[in-house]
Formats: sequence, C-alpha cells, structure tokens
Amino acid sequence: MQTVKKQTLAVSAGVHATQDGLTSTVYVLLPILAQSLGLSYAQVGTVRAVYSGMMWVLEIPAGILSERFGEQRLLVFGLIAAGLGYGILSTANSFYGVLFALLIAGTGAAFQHSLSSALISRVYDGPSRRVALGTYNASGDAGKLLFTAVASLLFGVGIAWQTVVSGYGVLALLASAVLWLVLRRLRSKGGESIQARNPSTTASWGITDRSGFRWLAAIVFLDIAVQDGFLVFVAFLMIEKNIPAGLAAFAVVATLAGGVIGKYACGHLSAHMGVVRSLFLVEVLTAAGIVGVILLPPVAAFCLLPLVGIVLQGSSTITYGSVSQFVDEARQSRGFALIYSMANGASVAGPVGFGMISDFYSVGTAVAIMAGVTLLPLGMCGRLQAGLNRVGQ
Repeated sequence: MQTVKKQTLAVSAGVHATQDGLTSTVYVLLPILAQSLGLSYAQVGTVRAVYSGMMWVLEIPAGILSERFGEQRLLVFGLIAAGLGYGILSTANSFYGVLFALLIAGTGAAFQHSLSSALISRVYDGPSRRVALGTYNASGDAGKLLFTAVASLLFGVGIAWQTVVSGYGVLALLASAVLWLVLRRLRSKGGESIQARNPSTTASWGITDRSGFRWLAAIVFLDIAVQDGFLVFVAFLMIEKNIPAGLAAFAVVATLAGGVIGKYACGHLSAHMGVVRSLFLVEVLTAAGIVGVILLPPVAAFCLLPLVGIVLQGSSTITYGSVSQFVDEARQSRGFALIYSMANGASVAGPVGFGMISDFYSVGTAVAIMAGVTLLPLGMCGRLQAGLNRVGQ
C-alpha cells in the first residue's frame, strides 16, 4: 500500500508540475505579447483570465465526470488539450488568436487539480494527507519555476517565443503518452485503492459543514485573486521601476522560486501550528512583503521577491489542505472541484480587475490594493476555525 501511495503522489505531482508549468509560462509571455500586439493592461489581464476562465467553467464538471470515467483518463485528456492549445498559440498573431489558443489550453488545465487532489486524498489519511497535499502543491510550483525559468532564459538569448511555445506543446503531448502508460501500470498494481469509492448516503456534494466550507471558499477566492494578480503584474511593476522587459520577466521566476519552498513548508507549518494560526501569520507576512516590493528600489525588490513568494503562494497549501475535512470521503473530487472552481474564478476576476485599476491609475496602485486585499481573510479566520471545530479538527 505504501508503494501505491508514493506512486500515486509521484504521478499526480508530475501532472501538476507539467500543467502548472504551462499555465505559468503565460506570465512570462505577457510582457512580450503586450509589446508585440500593443495590449493594454486590461487586455493583458484578459489574456490570463481566458486561461483561468476555462478552468473555472470546467473544474466542477471535471470533478463530476471523474466519477463516471475515472480521474486517470481525464488527467491524460487534460494534458492532450493543453498541448494542442500551446501548439495553436505558437501560430497566433493577433489578440483574438491568443485568446482562442489559451481557451483550448485552459480547457486541458481544468482536468487536473481536483482529480489529482482526490486521488491523493483517497490513498492518504490523517496528518499524512495534509503533508501529501502540500507536497503535491509544491510540485506545481516546481513546474512553474522550471517552465518559466527555461522560457525566460530562451527569450533572453533571442529564441522566438513561438518556438518556445510550440516546444512546450510537444512536451505536453509526450507527457500525456507517458502518463497513460504509467497509470495503467499503477492501476494494475494498486487494484481498487486508487479507484473511486461508492457514493455514500451523504448529500450530493458531500459537504459535511456548509458554513465552514463557505468561509474556506471565500478565503481561497481572496487569496488566489491576489496571488494571480501579483504574478501577472509584478513584471510590469519592475518595468515601472525602469527595469528592461526581458529582465523584468525574471520577477515572476523569483516569486515562483519562493513559492516552491512555501507550498511545501506551509503544509508542515499548518500541521504543527494549526490552520488558522498559520494562515493568519502567512497573510500578514504576505501583505508586508508586497508593500516592501512596492517601496524598495529595484535590486532590493528583486531580492525580496523569493521571500514574498514563500508566503504569497504557501497559503494555498494551508487552505487546500483543509478541503478534505469538510467533504465526505466519497465526494472528494466534487469538494476539491468546488474549491478549485472558486480559485479559478478568482484567477479570472483578479487579473482583469487589477488590470483595469492599472489602466486607470498605475500598476503600483493596483499592487498596493493587492496588499490590502491580502488582509481581508484575517476577519474570516474565526468562522473557519468554528467550522473546523464542528468537523472535529
């Protein structure tokens, strides 16, 4: 059983790294696309929002479909669609062409988070589940860091963005073939251990404490709106500090580098400090870090970004690790789909909203507002703790 657990976590982490790597490559593409296509800040936010929008629309259907077709098949489908989307993106030469390509890629990206989280929750339980989900979340940031770093380096040495994007598309298609073979072997070894359990008599969505789940969802929405908004506009903030666009793209890489550590470390932090206390600490540090990035000179701001990334993205491990406590075991896919759908909705609203603020005022003003929004979940922590107490956590 331990072998099945480790292999399930490894496979889920591999899919997460690939899909999140593709998703985050959009961040470093945005300054290049903005220059080549003459995009406004609102259009920049829209480009990112289309990708997240498809994930938002399809996250819940993906969780429901997994109960009929199984998570494994849908994970493979997701990689195929993401690869095709990137292939189309490499041929796009207009704003609407980019939107169409990212619509396809975003469709594929929807078929991973809730599916993999459900697989992991099915084979892990107790404190080990929270640590396993933290490891899974960290793998996504490792993929983000790797894909964005490679893309930024290739752009820096003069490789055309179309070449990089098409290469990533081919990589996703190859990964889908490898995933299919690995999952077949894992399924034969694991038997029923990674298969969906029979539905219980719990209500259709399996939410065991609706009030606690709603407060958790609200915190996730605000948290992800800031995360995605910051990653979209941090490069533009560096450009406002008179850093060249090619170098400014590394601001995303620096932030994601901290996120790799944060996703893993915050899983252990919440296991030892508790959900609410660790979340409170992380949100306060995030707000302080964002303010520091705004006020500090360029070099100091760059040095601060990895530290900001630790807390900015580490909070996701704390919130996502709490989902399974509010959801019946037989409905884990649906519970995670609801939360990830809320997160994807925030990934749509955040970049578009902060993009409009940037157009009307400045990028610095938009980022300052992000720091304020980061503190809003603090007032919700008490309600979340009450919900956790009701479900025995």
